[in-house]
Amino acid sequence: MGEARLPQELASIVARRLAEKRGEFAVIGLGRSGIAAVRLLRAAGLSVYASDASRSTAVRSAAALLEREGASIDVGVHNAQRIAHCSVLIVSPGIPPTAAPIRAALSAGVPVVSEVEVALRMLPALRYIAVTGTNGKSTTTALIGHLLRALGHDAADVGNIGTPVSELALRKAPPVWAALELSSFQLHDTPGIMPDVGVLTTLSPDHLDRYASVDEYYADKKRLFSNAALPSHWVTTADSPDVEALVADVPGHWYRFSVHRTDVDGYYDRGAGMLHVFGDPLVARDQLALAGDHNVANALAAVLAVMAADPLHRLPLARTLLAKAIATFGALPHRLEPVLDRDGVLWLNDSKATNIDSTNVALASMSRPTIVLLGGRHKGESYTALVPELRRTAKAVLAYGEAGALITGDLEAPLHGRVTVEHCGADRFEQVMRRARALAVAGDVVLLSPACSSYDMFNNYEERGVEFARLAGVLMEAAP
Repeated sequence: MGEARLPQELASIVARRLAEKRGEFAVIGLGRSGIAAVRLLRAAGLSVYASDASRSTAVRSAAALLEREGASIDVGVHNAQRIAHCSVLIVSPGIPPTAAPIRAALSAGVPVVSEVEVALRMLPALRYIAVTGTNGKSTTTALIGHLLRALGHDAADVGNIGTPVSELALRKAPPVWAALELSSFQLHDTPGIMPDVGVLTTLSPDHLDRYASVDEYYADKKRLFSNAALPSHWVTTADSPDVEALVADVPGHWYRFSVHRTDVDGYYDRGAGMLHVFGDPLVARDQLALAGDHNVANALAAVLAVMAADPLHRLPLARTLLAKAIATFGALPHRLEPVLDRDGVLWLNDSKATNIDSTNVALASMSRPTIVLLGGRHKGESYTALVPELRRTAKAVLAYGEAGALITGDLEAPLHGRVTVEHCGADRFEQVMRRARALAVAGDVVLLSPACSSYDMFNNYEERGVEFARLAGVLMEAAP
């Protein structure tokens, strides 16, 4: 097995090999981030071998494109021997560290890093605010980017939010700033992470289909702070004991936010209906178009991060611009997104809710009788944690997909006599939607907040949300 290295040591080795253009660089996984990494390495004049175990049409098309750009590609197989002799292995976040090609690289002492790590080494002048957390990270990242642009900065939203960092590095004129969303999978392989400001939104159990324990998952989240030093700037919630415990020994300047406390840097004055930041009111709650306390927390996190990133962002004019920008920020797709409001029935797409905690947050935002669609691929958590909020707001639970039987088994007994729980099958999403339409009457909400991944029926949560919105329109149009 290769010798373990400290994060900065590993990042330095990768930077040196990139600069020296030494040996062949390997990329496994030809999704969007893998494609971007190959193209960036080739643009830098490096020799590249890339592979993907899939033989899908999309992968074959990507392979053909990359071969034309001079990369060597394998489709349907990984050449473990070639990977074991590469200079650096760049791994896509969806590939677990137990995968054979990664084990081959690690055994041979090959540095294994993410596409994010490589791109950041090639963007040394980039200023960035990095965001991670179990929930809230996409909204917080998008809002940070929105606020930076409102202050007049050239800023991009990148990383787990959808655009690979490598795509910035391929531009002739990369932006000065980036709002960078990082999943635990990406953090696992990004040893050189050193943001202008780092943000940790929330922590709760997730991805237990990949991690052996919650502690192992939290340990990857803590990698955001791997290179923390006294000058570092960090923004974290004060409403989570797990977050407080995780960062207790991390050096740096700390800025905390809360929707329950007022002895912090950013807080919600519920009585006055105001968001306060750094000692003064900033903006009225009703100016924020997003529902729920969780989005108040996301807004506080974003504003604190932007203000902490540069002293100029705290000046009176900047505060005025930030307050105005908050009022123009709307909900992201697939995150409590209203997709149809017809005949008194509101259809809400929260397809991004792929764990129990995020679904609980969605349920807590409901104030009308709610038909809840739960299902997909199970991620290792019990669904009984949803019971209190389901009792409060749910009219019915429609369980579906691979996890449908588990969901029904967990919820039927504790909800018996209070909420209807129906198992709608494992393979037809349209059947679930038709049943939701049959149950819905004026005044109801139909909420897709699955608490599961999408990979049983769909390629990703976006595809699931788009299909939810399409079927809602079709079914409501067909209603008598």
